[in-house]
Order: sequence, then C-alpha cells, then structure tokens
Amino acid sequence: MENERLFRHGVVYQIYPRSFCDSNGDGIGDLPGIISKLDYLQNLGIKIIWLSPIYKSPLMDMGYDVADYYSIHPDYGTMEDFDRLLEEAKKRGIRIVMDLVVNHTSDEHEWFIRSKDKTSPYHDYYIWRKGRGEDGMEPPNNWTSQFTGPAWSYDPEVGEWYLHLFSKKQPDLNWHNPKVLEEVEAIIDFYMKKGVYGFRCDVINQIYKESLEDGIGNAASGRGSEHYLMKDGNHRILRQIHDDIFAKYPDSVMIGETFNVDLENGRRFLENQELDMFFHFDLMELDKAMFGAFHKKVNPEVWKKTAFKWQEGVSWNANYLENHDQLRSINRFGDPKRYWKESGKMLAMFNLCLRGTPFVYEGQEIGMLNLPMRDPAKSKDCVSWMVADILKKYPFPKWFKRRILNRIDRDHERAPMQWNDGVSAGFSTSKDTWIEVNENKSYINVEAEKADPDSILNFYRRLIAIHNESEALCTGEFIPLETKGSVIAWKRKSGDEELIVLLNFGKGKPKLPAFAKGKETLLSNYEGESKNGKLRPFEACLLKA
Repeated sequence: MENERLFRHGVVYQIYPRSFCDSNGDGIGDLPGIISKLDYLQNLGIKIIWLSPIYKSPLMDMGYDVADYYSIHPDYGTMEDFDRLLEEAKKRGIRIVMDLVVNHTSDEHEWFIRSKDKTSPYHDYYIWRKGRGEDGMEPPNNWTSQFTGPAWSYDPEVGEWYLHLFSKKQPDLNWHNPKVLEEVEAIIDFYMKKGVYGFRCDVINQIYKESLEDGIGNAASGRGSEHYLMKDGNHRILRQIHDDIFAKYPDSVMIGETFNVDLENGRRFLENQELDMFFHFDLMELDKAMFGAFHKKVNPEVWKKTAFKWQEGVSWNANYLENHDQLRSINRFGDPKRYWKESGKMLAMFNLCLRGTPFVYEGQEIGMLNLPMRDPAKSKDCVSWMVADILKKYPFPKWFKRRILNRIDRDHERAPMQWNDGVSAGFSTSKDTWIEVNENKSYINVEAEKADPDSILNFYRRLIAIHNESEALCTGEFIPLETKGSVIAWKRKSGDEELIVLLNFGKGKPKLPAFAKGKETLLSNYEGESKNGKLRPFEACLLKA
C-alpha cells in the first residue's frame, strides 16, 4: 500500500560526507567514516540516509559539479566502500538516498570536453549557441546566473557560448536531446541495481529550458527563470523517468529540490507521480532581507501561515529547517545564546511533527550552530568567492562586506560534525581539517549530550522514537488549530489516535490555549507543567488529544 512506503514512516538524516567522519586522518570525511557511525544513526532512530554528492568531481562546488557519475571521489573512498556502506546500512534497517545532479555537469566531465567538437554528438548534450552582435561577442540572451553574473560563457576554441545557470564550470545539460535522458536513466538504473533507495534531485524543476528568449526577471536572482522553471517539458521528463525506471523499483523514492515552486506545480509533481516529495523554500526565505545578505526576525504568524499553506496545500511534504545550503536553524529561528537548548528542541518538534517526511541535517540533532564570524578569505564556498569579487567593485565599508560574506558563506553549516571535545571534535585525528571545527565543541558534541538526559540529542531520540511508532505523526491528517501571536498548534489524527503539537515560537510567555489544558503530555522540552497558565519561552509540547 502507498501509505506503507518507508519514506512515509521514517526520518531522513542528511550527511555531508566531507564533514561527517574522517576514517584515515586526512582531515576529510569519507565513506568508511560514515560506516563507522551507522550504529549511532540506528540508535538515533534513522531509517534513511541522504548523501550529498560523492561522485568524482573537481569540487569547485563541493561535488555539485560532477565529472563522472560512475566513479566515487577518491577523497571519500572507492566504489567498493560505497557497496559496503549499502550492505552495512541494510543490516541496520537503513536505506541510502544519493544526490543526483543533472541540471548540469562539471566542465571537466567527458561529455562537455567532447562537446567542444561541433561535429560530435556530444555537442548537443549541452546548450551551445552563437553570440549576438556583429562579431558574436555578446551573450545569446540576457539571462543571469543564480551564482551571480551572466549565465553564458564564451569558449574561443568552439567559437560559441554555453549556458550555465550556476558557475561557468557547471554547464547546463540540454534536456531537449533525448540522449541526455537516456544517459541519466542509465545512471539512475546503475545505482538502483546496487540497492540504492532513491535520489534527491538537485534543482530538478529547472532542467528543461522551454525557450532562450530574453528574460524579464531580477538579475540578482536569476533573470530568465520564467523560461525554465517548472515548464511542461520538465513535468514530462520526470514522469518519463518514473515510468522508465522507478516503476521497476516500487520500493524507492524520488525527492526534488524545487526552487520557487508554487502549490499548483507542487501538486502536479506529486499527483502525476513525477516526484514522491519535494523541498520548497518558502520558510527558508522568511528571515532574509536585502537579497538574502542579512537576516531579519521571523514573524510567528507569517511562519505559521506559510507552513500551514503547504501542509494543507499538497498531499506530502519534505520537511526541513537546515541543510548544506542553509545556515543552522537555531541561529536563524531560535535563540543560540539564552535559549539554545529550548529553541533547538522546539524546532525539532516543529519539524518532526508536520505531515510529510522529516529531514534532519547532520549535527542538527545536537544543536550545532554556525561557525563564528570569520575572515571571508578562509571560505571554501564558490558562491562566497563570486560575491567577494563583485563587492570589490563597490566602496562599501570593510565590516559591511565581511558581514554580507559571512551571511551567504555556506561553510558555516558545513563545519565538521562534533563527536566529542577532543582533537577536531572527534571528526578527525588530524588538527588540520578541510574546514575549521567550531569553537563550541566543548559543550556541543555527541559524547557530552549522550550523558545528559536533558540534552537536545536525547530529546531527538525520544521524539524520533515517538514519530516512528505513531501512525498519526507518520501518515495522519494535519488539522490546524486556531492560535494567536507566537503560539503555533495543530492536531495529527489517524483513526483513534489524536495528538496535539503545541509550540511557543518566541521568547515571550503567552497564555496556554484552552484546547491544551488538562491534556496528557507525551513529550515536552521543559520539566513539569507550565505555571500560571502560560507557556515558557520556546516551549514545545506533544499532547494526547
């Protein structure tokens, strides 16, 4: 039955392999390191692991620039290591989801290298065009990259321009060419035959460029997106991949990263069996100001309205609060100074009690925080480099540029996992790690939190255990409850099982809603009953209805 599929009954744990666990002391996380932590993940209650890219890559964009889909990057190990990971995970009842990056490849991929020969069939694997102007030295259209700057680069060897919606080292594939679909289906089938559970598909709602006409959108956010976001051709391709490949593997999952998705297209992705679930970005955009360079305080009423729109608007959600591209959620939506533990637990209950599949990013379960403000020159993030080059052209004060770059630098959420308070937080035996370890490892680490019954880690364990055993939380109805101010609440119901999720999304002490009074508490992030009929700062309660 549809409701019995694993992704409807389990929690997904995202691993950023470079930062999870280093087995050989080179300061870089790897596949044997992940294998060594499978017991930890099993004990946490995880059923599915999503791996960020592990393919061979020049790592300009840390693996989201694939040079060979059939090879494992040597930093992470070998294909034999990957096969062993699949086997060891399966022994523990854990399935593996891979990252699939097929809007673009690396410019070092063999396909792209061969595409520079205009007589080669690979030339049509990418979007090559002659330039505008008498000399052809103007881009074919006015589209801009989502990584800043123009979306076209000129190759003098070819005498043409190629499209890249991201970095110039990430040329876009031409999905009008049926050979591209054949290649991608072969890649998917190769890993499905190995026993992979499915794929998280990177920027999958923009692979099909309906036309190459000039765009009218904002240059800062990707001008031209009206010609490639969620086009009919995109929907047709995803449905065909389902029919050709995933129909052969009914015990599988297809997850889409879908920037700027709306309800209409979201429903279409699900109802037409194109995707099993997708990530929207609406909650992640609520705290952004000034082109995302600064953050603002989130209004709980707006947060609630946004979350409930998706809960009621589509049949299944991919629920998340942080990942490899998003700053740590306690820094953004909680209070890392006064209420680090309380707000971390409240956000956990929010994420795991919505209808849909919950995603937990490595370290989220111990309340990991962003790296402190740092010299932008230390960044390993290609987006930070590109923005830094742009900022050089403007006479902004140095502190202002530093702040902007620290806000957009994805290194902050990619710092090594904190296992203990020892050398490199137990991530590696080497003091020289690919990104520095957070200074707060002394109190935010797995070992310390295991020993503390009141820790964020132990709260996650209890919450995940409840989630996995509760049909109401896994597949039950989502019923919004009326609240005011910073209070957010909803009911989950399946048969006779009814649960109320009650959250105080702020530092104030609002009144306890009447519907929550006298109810039995299954789990709370505070000890004892709330006093004076008021909720405490960032209080979270799971109640029997």
